[in-house]
Amino acid sequence: MSLKAAIIPVTPFQQNCTLIWNDETMHGAVSDPGGDIDRILEAAEEMGVTIDKILLTHGHLDHAAAAGDLAKRLGVKIEGPHKDDLFLIEGLPEQAERFGFGAKTGSYLPDRWLEEGDTVEVAGLTFEVHHCPGHTPGHVIFFSKEAKLAIVGDVIFQGSIGRTDLPRGNHEQLISSIRERLWPLGDDVTFVPGHGPLSTIGAERQTNPFVADMNFG
Repeated sequence: MSLKAAIIPVTPFQQNCTLIWNDETMHGAVSDPGGDIDRILEAAEEMGVTIDKILLTHGHLDHAAAAGDLAKRLGVKIEGPHKDDLFLIEGLPEQAERFGFGAKTGSYLPDRWLEEGDTVEVAGLTFEVHHCPGHTPGHVIFFSKEAKLAIVGDVIFQGSIGRTDLPRGNHEQLISSIRERLWPLGDDVTFVPGHGPLSTIGAERQTNPFVADMNFG
């Protein structure tokens, strides 16, 4: 079996919602469904993928707003983020109204909060969970060691890092999360960021102006 992934840009913020699946069973999960449920379902149908689970890296609107409604529609569970993002999940309906996301954002709670060292199973594929606070206090990332693929949300981007000026953001924590939790995954790991193009751990470790460090490598 092997892992396949497809990016589905959603919401006015063009957030990278990711469909991941086992190419033998064609069952999988969707990470960070911030909005545009119909677009997500259409993509899954086109790929022939059955969505069994929803994964959340963190509780910001563009990543988590549609998760509750999508879970109800599909009859599946939500796993993630870390419980320290509860305040963001609880605030989603109000945030959605403020930013014009509309009626598709209902209140919900994840079925499982995730901690550092946990794993999540997706159609026979195992993802490591790493708690990477800084952008939000409860941010997590999902890492497939077998596929050398990480879904990192808004921790790091190609040539940039996540914002820390939003509620309960912490710049020092974010830098520590990147260096202590992401760098050890390996230079050959490809990551899907919350926005923008894919990159690799090695490329960012060497060239990202916010976190590149000649002492690493």
